[in-house]
Amino acid sequence: MNIEDLQRLCKSLPHVTEDIKWGNDLCFCIGGKMFCVVGLNQSPTSASFKVLDEEFDELSTREGFKPAPYVARYKWVLAEDINTLSAKEWNHYVSQSYTLVKNKLASKTKKELNLS
Repeated sequence: MNIEDLQRLCKSLPHVTEDIKWGNDLCFCIGGKMFCVVGLNQSPTSASFKVLDEEFDELSTREGFKPAPYVARYKWVLAEDINTLSAKEWNHYVSQSYTLVKNKLASKTKKELNLS
């Protein structure tokens, strides 16, 4: 897995936008809310994403992972190296994070995106 693969995966989801924030982070959003953040200009490449409440403790203590700085309270984890997960696992976690964030969007935003 590389940044381009992760980018293709994220952008394959409906209504996804992409932006560089904080100078070094490639952020993928739905309705203006981030669901995946990839660290740029670092080796190894890291990425953060939202997980289910019941997955958070297990995944954030797994080798190569930790609670994501600043957003761990929202059940985000940081994969310290994107190669830690297989393409199948990335597909699962990115899709799940996208859905979790999409489901929390304001009704007005959902309506604007034709999601309601």
